[in-house]
Amino acid sequence: MARLASRTRALPRRLDAGPVTLDLFHRDGRVAGRWLGLHPREFALLWRLAETPGVRVGRRQLLRDVWRLDHVPETNSLDVHVSRLRAKLHVARCAWLVATDPLGGYRLAASRRPHELGGGATGLVTPVSYEGDNASPGREAVP
Repeated sequence: MARLASRTRALPRRLDAGPVTLDLFHRDGRVAGRWLGLHPREFALLWRLAETPGVRVGRRQLLRDVWRLDHVPETNSLDVHVSRLRAKLHVARCAWLVATDPLGGYRLAASRRPHELGGGATGLVTPVSYEGDNASPGREAVP
């Protein structure tokens, strides 16, 4: 009994990933009290990234940990699942949470950086018109 009790403490039921609370029992995530409706692989992918926030997790490691594959298949399944996960996070205004790492793979963004906050809910560049300088009307700028 003591061994079982120690194992249940070893694996948390909930894990916070920025504004998302992942619930292992429901195999889904919540943002502001609303369920995201994650597919099991999307949940496993986000959980794996949330275990090491801010740390790059390579494609091979994600395929090993989430898909349980020891080889890199000739498929874009990982990219498709990341895209679907980002779409669901986008609805909850958290698409910035899963970042593509320049060295390959993905990472959980630790927090939104100030330059990402300026573009409204989506974090996209917004058109700004400048007066007085030689800027063209409607020129895009990052605030």
